[in-house]
Amino acid sequence: MALPELFEYLAEYLGLSTLSLATASPDGRPHAAPVYFAADADLKLYYFSAESSRHAQDTAASQAAAGAIYPQCYDWQEIRGLQLEGEVHAVLSGAQWEKAWELYRVKFPFVNELRQVVERNTLYMFAPRWVRLVDNRRGFGFTQEWMIS
Repeated sequence: MALPELFEYLAEYLGLSTLSLATASPDGRPHAAPVYFAADADLKLYYFSAESSRHAQDTAASQAAAGAIYPQCYDWQEIRGLQLEGEVHAVLSGAQWEKAWELYRVKFPFVNELRQVVERNTLYMFAPRWVRLVDNRRGFGFTQEWMIS
């Protein structure tokens, strides 16, 4: 499946607000942090964070990260979401930063009033190389996986 088609297939999840980002410190201590994200058609997930945050420090040491995106539910038959594994990179100012900013502000219009605050933070891109869809609505334990190059 081509990336734009996969993006459309996973739109229910990529339209959610929050990515639970998992990282590890250089000495192996795990950490998870919720971050608002916006995704592009190439399945790159963009989020803002302070360089001093633990997850930013972790990914500065090792770009490896994992994540989960899922809606809140209260019935096991409704459990669904994405599990992701990939790398995190800071996005420098320029065309990619502006494209990501546009995606982010369309998804989260409240940031239009916060651009100066946002610019004091760093824009990061989580580039998944593996994605797993879990969807109990399709049957208990239903999964589907993709490798992204």
